[in-house]
Amino acid sequence: MPVAYRDIEHLVHAHGLTVRGGFHPAAGDDVPDRPGTLVLVGNAGPGMWQAFATERAAYADRANPLDDWVRDRLQGVAAELVGTALFPFGGPPFLPFQRWAQQAEPVSPSPLGVLIHPEYGLWHAWRGALAFKAVIDLPAQAAPASSCANCDDKPCLSACPVGAFSSRGYDVPACVAHLETPAGADCMTLGCRARRACPVGVDFTYDPAQAGFHMQAFRAAQRSAR
Repeated sequence: MPVAYRDIEHLVHAHGLTVRGGFHPAAGDDVPDRPGTLVLVGNAGPGMWQAFATERAAYADRANPLDDWVRDRLQGVAAELVGTALFPFGGPPFLPFQRWAQQAEPVSPSPLGVLIHPEYGLWHAWRGALAFKAVIDLPAQAAPASSCANCDDKPCLSACPVGAFSSRGYDVPACVAHLETPAGADCMTLGCRARRACPVGVDFTYDPAQAGFHMQAFRAAQRSAR
């Protein structure tokens, strides 16, 4: 029996994850083996973190516990639906998830360089994708709408204590240096202050446990890259 979009939603949701739209790949989309359908999977809201937290102890000795947890869950879903799981981590080379996301749902670039969603704001992420040989019927996609185009104040650009975000891009060294100081504790425990300044999607703001986990992972990755 062919896979239905609602079947994918049901199995993904059981793990606290969210289906983030999909598309039918064409030449030039750089989807491995060019499947008939690619469905993106990610998180928005507390569901993923709550599910991961209940199983986090089993991944405590892993270098990338959340990535490994996601891989296990999505590979299980892929096996059940006879598909293939793809991931934004594990490179280089890395798969173009940001480009795929803009084909799958109405997201657009924000001044911080990450994609903003009209409902979730900046509080979301893509964790993987499920590729299927069949061409699956997909829900109609809303037209892309930039939440940032109508935001005159751009509070995200002025909220960073060290001005790491500007029209010139993201000054990663300045950001990381700030996180290494006592003044950076606010960002480390509650999440990036610039991200928190965005008025879109405030209901999806990560709670301190999740925000702290991601910030610690970010800081550790930057330390290891030095």
